[in-house]
Formats: sequence, C-alpha cells, structure tokens
Amino acid sequence: MLTTLLAFLGACLIVAAAPGPSTMLIIKQSLRSRRAGFLTVLGNETGVFVWGVCAAFGLTALLAASQVAYDVMRIVGAVVLLWFGVQTLRAARKGEAHEAESDEAEGKTGWAAYRGGLLLNLANPKAAVFAMSFLPQFVPSGAPQLPTMVLLAGVWAVFEIGYYGMYVWFVGRMRGIISRRNVRKRLEQVSGGVLLLLGVRMAVES
Repeated sequence: MLTTLLAFLGACLIVAAAPGPSTMLIIKQSLRSRRAGFLTVLGNETGVFVWGVCAAFGLTALLAASQVAYDVMRIVGAVVLLWFGVQTLRAARKGEAHEAESDEAEGKTGWAAYRGGLLLNLANPKAAVFAMSFLPQFVPSGAPQLPTMVLLAGVWAVFEIGYYGMYVWFVGRMRGIISRRNVRKRLEQVSGGVLLLLGVRMAVES
C-alpha cells in the first residue's frame, strides 16, 4: 500500500503541475489576496473530491457514456471560463484598486472565491472523466474498490491543496512587485486572456 501511495502522490504531482483552467483561476484570485487565492484552492479541491467520490460510485461513467450530457457540461464549463476571463479583463481595464476591505466585503469576496473554484471544477467534464480513469489505476489488488477510491480522492484533494497553496504563497511573497499598478494590470490582462482562450478551446472541442 505504501508503494502504491507513493506512486499515486507522484502521479498527483504530475497532474497538478500541468497548467489548466484551475491554475489560472487560482493565480488570478491570488492577485487579489492570499485569502481569495487559498479559498479558490479549497473550492477547486472540493470539486476534485466530489468527482473522485462520483468516480468511486461509478457516476462519472454515465457522463462519459452520454455525449449529450458531456457536451452540455462542456458548454457550461466554457461559459464559466469565458465569464471569468471577461471579468478579469474588465478589472484590469478599470484598474480596480484592491485595497483592504471591510470584514463584510471580505467575507463576500471569500465566498465568491470558494464558489468560483468549485464551480470551475464541477463544470469541467474532463475533470469527471479523468477522475474515472485516474483513480482505479491505484487501487491495490484485493483492496475494496469503493472505500479505497474515496480515500484516494481525499488524498488527491489534500495533496493539491498543499501544491496550489504554494502558488498562493508565491504570489503573496511577490506582492511588493505585483502591487505596482502597471504590473498588476498586465498580470490580470494575461490571466484574463488565457482564461478566455481556455474557454474558447473548451467550447470548440468535441
């Protein structure tokens, strides 16, 4: 089991290191604050765990088997990405100041960051299909599949919290540079543009 777990963590590292929509959203939110970035990570990993549990119960197989359901989710995911991209570009164009906010405003921002990370992951059909194909490979021979896959889904989510947490930490450490208005504007333009491109790609993929 230890050997399997080490191999699984190695695979999780490779998966997390591949840039994708979640990575861009986490960086985008981390530009606002560490809290927003970390809550986006928590939302994303909640989605990872949900898809892992669905895969354990065989529910993601239904999505993979239905082209209509897959396409509906793909379009929804594309719309979510496009919306995040447009919002980011609008913020960059307006040059919105990200000053310290009131407790009430910060609470709303935190919930929006968590919800955004969760929504982006759950609206991505590729995440569902990937969980279905990824987790069963690491169930040891003779081990009960359902509880083992749920456990692996939890390990996967916790590992990625730590991994993406380093992104949030790094952006926070660079705050002295990033807080400069022109630098922040360019970074938001880049992240917004990438989110738009990812949304278009998801929309046109079959």
